[in-house]
Amino acid sequence: MTTLGEELAGATAALAEVGCESPRLDAELLLAHVLSTDRAQLVLRGGEEASGELRTRYLALLTRRVKREPVAYILGRRAFRQLTLAVDPRALIPRPETELLVEVGLELPHGTRVADIGTGCGAVALALVQERPDLELIGADISDGALSLARMNAQRLGLTVKWVRSDLLSEVSAPVLLANLPYVADGEPLPPDVALYEPHRALFGGPDGLDLIRRLIAQAGERQEVELIALEIGHTQADAVSALLAQAGFRSSERRRDLAGIERVVVGRR
Repeated sequence: MTTLGEELAGATAALAEVGCESPRLDAELLLAHVLSTDRAQLVLRGGEEASGELRTRYLALLTRRVKREPVAYILGRRAFRQLTLAVDPRALIPRPETELLVEVGLELPHGTRVADIGTGCGAVALALVQERPDLELIGADISDGALSLARMNAQRLGLTVKWVRSDLLSEVSAPVLLANLPYVADGEPLPPDVALYEPHRALFGGPDGLDLIRRLIAQAGERQEVELIALEIGHTQADAVSALLAQAGFRSSERRRDLAGIERVVVGRR
């Protein structure tokens, strides 16, 4: 007889062997998914026998993770603030650091129109409208696939956002811009989970990672209606982005650090 606890231990060892950063957590999330339960119950149920059917289903998920497919794509979902979002390879998996953009939005005056540029699966726009229903949200992306995923999330959650296919600001007008654009420099090494599965178009931003950020700031500078722009950036880009904002007529008034202490979001105000 093989118990659930033994299955979990074996899975953890297999994932550690291929270099997964959080093998125990990954193994628990996948097993909890197969059992239609939560991780807390796994401790209580560790002595239960693992049926042949369960082991087959669990092995199928583990095989995908051993090949470094992200757990979020395997499960088809990712938690982001108070939401559970559907995710798949049409868009990046939402990261905790992107919540900093939401926090900027939460501080806005009542009724502000906000554009989430590079909305992906819709994480920032949907979190904001869920927590601040008085705001008017636009979610913009150049990817039809990402917009389809964002619309699906909005419909499932019952949240209202205006979705627009736009090359940066080509089809968008708003006084506040929140942007999580590609900012990884071309050729920069990434973990296999990211490099093999997440959309490169949403990751890489040219030789210095700033091609799209540079374009967006320049466009925003030419539009007098833009009062505030907040940009998620890479860990070495704060000084360069602040300089770009200043050149475009924005005061780079603050930098917000993520949980690792990295200057992750730069906010520019007119």
